[in-house]
Amino acid sequence: MIAHLTGTVTAVRPTSAVLDIGGLGLEVQCTARALAGLRPGESGHVETSLQVRQEVFTLFGFVDPVEREAFEMLLGVNSVGPKLALAILSLLEPAALVAAIRAEDLHMLTKVPGVGKKSAERILVELKDKVVRLGLEATPGAPVEVGSERPLWREQVSSGLQGLGWPAKDAEAACDTVEPLVAEDPSVGVAQLMRAALRSLAK
Repeated sequence: MIAHLTGTVTAVRPTSAVLDIGGLGLEVQCTARALAGLRPGESGHVETSLQVRQEVFTLFGFVDPVEREAFEMLLGVNSVGPKLALAILSLLEPAALVAAIRAEDLHMLTKVPGVGKKSAERILVELKDKVVRLGLEATPGAPVEVGSERPLWREQVSSGLQGLGWPAKDAEAACDTVEPLVAEDPSVGVAQLMRAALRSLAK
C-alpha cells in the first residue's frame, strides 16, 4: 500500500499531477482540492490510495487522510468505482458529503455526473452509519471551492470536467463562468480554475 507521496511536482493537469520521487515520475489522479495545493517545480505532498482494476494500477491522490478515507468509503458502495468517487469528492469536500448524507439530500448528490437517483439512494443508505468514522461536522451547502483559438487553460479545464463525467455543454458553460478569473490574473493555474468551475457546477 502506498499511503502518501512527497516529491517535486513536474506537471499539474486538470485531473492529475506528476510527482518526481527520486527520479521516478508517478502520475496521480487527484481531487480538485489536492490539485489546487500543487505547483510545478515545487515540492508537493498527497495522501494516496492505490487501486487495482483489471491488472491496471492507478494511484489516487488526496489533500489529507480524511479525504482519502471518504474516497475509500465511497468505493465500498455498490456501483461506485474510483472515477465516480473522485468526481464526487471533486464536487463535494468531505464535510459537504457528510452533510448531504445526513440530510438525505439526493439533489446534491445527483449533481455529480454518473450519480442517478438510485445511486444516490444507495450512497445514503450504505454510508449513513459509516460517515461518523470521518470525524467531521456536517457542513451543509459546502461544495469544493476554488477567442477563435481556444486558450490552453480552457481546453484543459473543459477536458478535465468531461473526464470527470460532465457533458461538453456544461463543461463549456463552466469555462465561461471562470473566464473572468483569467482576465483578472493571467497566471492563475489550471487547478484553481478547475476548482472554480466545479464550484459553479455545484450551484
